[in-house]
Amino acid sequence: MTELITLSNLSPAPGSTKARKRVGRGNGSGTGKTSGRGQKGQKSRSGSHSMRPGFEGGQMPLYMRTGKLRGPHMKKSMPMGPFRTQTEIVNIGDVAEKFPAGTEVTPEMLVACGLLSRIKHPLKVLGEGDITHALTIHAHGFSASAKAKIEAAGGTAAVIERAPADGSDA
Repeated sequence: MTELITLSNLSPAPGSTKARKRVGRGNGSGTGKTSGRGQKGQKSRSGSHSMRPGFEGGQMPLYMRTGKLRGPHMKKSMPMGPFRTQTEIVNIGDVAEKFPAGTEVTPEMLVACGLLSRIKHPLKVLGEGDITHALTIHAHGFSASAKAKIEAAGGTAAVIERAPADGSDA
């Protein structure tokens, strides 16, 4: 007959836990005297070990040594604060493979079929791939080549208007 497991006799499996390392308990323990912190220096002292990310001991940090281009308009620039923009993208060839002719494709349908992971950000359709049948595609933006390919196949590129960033209806 097996013993019933209750909170009073519950214990971890043998070998699954080990005792914590007790430092500073004499030289015979192997972690005596300096307690594994080495000799002198900032990291050996008590209370002053934490440094901010990127701190290089007073040397000019890497993120300050390298050049930066401010503003959101260039690929090499560093998007800052409210100017940071993000866009979900999908290629026209992938859309054409997933949907039959005559379908009205919306961002929600793209999420449902797995072409997008979410619709948190504006959607832009790019012109990579080919489209041979007419589709009505609703998106926040289209590249020039994507729009030309959709219209050449007899479809429509419908632009979804974006809501104002400040949340007002103006």
